Amino acid sequence: MDTGTARRPTGLPGLDEVLHGGLIPERAYLVRGGPGTGKTTLGIHFLLAGVALGEKALLITLESAEAQLRVDAASQGLDLSEVAILDLSPTREFFAQNQSYDIFSLADVERDPTTRRIIQTIEELKPQRVFVDAVTTLRYMASDAFQFRKQALSFVRYLVEQGATVLLSSEATDPVPDDDLRFMSDGIIDLVISPSHGVLRRSLCVAKLRGSDFEGGPHAMRLTGRGMEVYPRLVPGSHECEFVHEMIPSGIAEIDEMLCGGIERGTITILSGPSGVGKTTLGIQFMKEAAARGERSVVYAFEEQLHTLLHRCDDIGVPVRGMVEEGSLAIVEVEPLRFSPGEFALLVRRDVEENNARIVMIDGIAGYQLTLAGDDLVVQLHALGRYLKNMGVTVIFINEVRSITGDFRATETEISYLCDNLVFMRYLEVKGELRKAIGVLKKRMGDFTKTLREYEITCDGVRVGPPLTGLRGVLTGTPEWVHDEGGPP
Repeated sequence: MDTGTARRPTGLPGLDEVLHGGLIPERAYLVRGGPGTGKTTLGIHFLLAGVALGEKALLITLESAEAQLRVDAASQGLDLSEVAILDLSPTREFFAQNQSYDIFSLADVERDPTTRRIIQTIEELKPQRVFVDAVTTLRYMASDAFQFRKQALSFVRYLVEQGATVLLSSEATDPVPDDDLRFMSDGIIDLVISPSHGVLRRSLCVAKLRGSDFEGGPHAMRLTGRGMEVYPRLVPGSHECEFVHEMIPSGIAEIDEMLCGGIERGTITILSGPSGVGKTTLGIQFMKEAAARGERSVVYAFEEQLHTLLHRCDDIGVPVRGMVEEGSLAIVEVEPLRFSPGEFALLVRRDVEENNARIVMIDGIAGYQLTLAGDDLVVQLHALGRYLKNMGVTVIFINEVRSITGDFRATETEISYLCDNLVFMRYLEVKGELRKAIGVLKKRMGDFTKTLREYEITCDGVRVGPPLTGLRGVLTGTPEWVHDEGGPP
């Protein structure tokens, strides 16, 4: 359900996408999390988004001093100069003089100077956005849990009735939970830091949003020198466009013959084989042909540095360097342990939706798996691949198998069901010499030849030989020649 009311942007485009446009105005929302999860940073983004729209914004701080808040925000490039701050944090005089710090009953305004300060500030400023950091501090100023709940609810209702959209931060603990705040809030955003496989991952999850649906979590997020960034979980069904199902050739006549013309636009192809067999080189051949048609391609290199890839392609006469310089090919080095799946998915989306990439190659799946830090590989690849297919992008996954020779396995991670086309490459031992063979195992959208061919990578590029009709046992890695069908070339 959606109220249809204009939303209030949070200042974080990724979070607004999760919230289907932002927050519903004149309601109260709770952002929860432990120390250092980014609650204050999120609140500041929320206030600054209002300032950018010409709205008046107020930060009520119950813990950190105003001066410290402004310094900390500036260190992240967030300017609070246009944000009003009501500092209700205890001062050093409070400790020295042992003053009481009772807070409110709103019906007792004359008796409570803290309440008077809040009401006076609200009535003078008339803010459209209020961030209270941290509302759980009020719990320690109330006489009991019932009194806190009554005071907090009264406080929130007062702010909302004055026309404000309110964000409250909460730092709950096991001895002191915040269930009462969760019940009274119109929406809940949980911030989490969790260790996984030696990597600390930050995530955000919307647990509640009255009056609207939202994208379930968790969604990756990061605190940077520019504040917070949110990377929504990829939901393939939310993205699609119309495209022509045309053939994408490799430009190598024998390979295109094996594929009966090439691979189709908007399909997933897995190029599988052991290390050094030529998977990346073959994938780039499709991109070379795309560049000649004026299309842009992207390689996400998880396992090879840019200068190494450029040097190797120079040696075999594949003009990758020129393609990069003219802008028809981008090679993006990806450090797997730096990225979460959500961050990487957003990187891909920007290349597709903003830079019009038509072929995307993930080189390779083993490196991509490191970004998952324990998440399910098949689930993440399925979401990424389905999104790219919906957008009419031709996808190439480079998959490395561990075995050099021996019994044949197309993949070792049970991902072959994801692909529309599966091309395998493997080493052969023929009379004491190491050779290479290529074959097509699967092609959903058309026919393909069932014969294997020998191929090699030379200084002039990829060279493919005639079908290996005289060999038997090629998939074992130690084939034998059948003499009545021809001997070795």
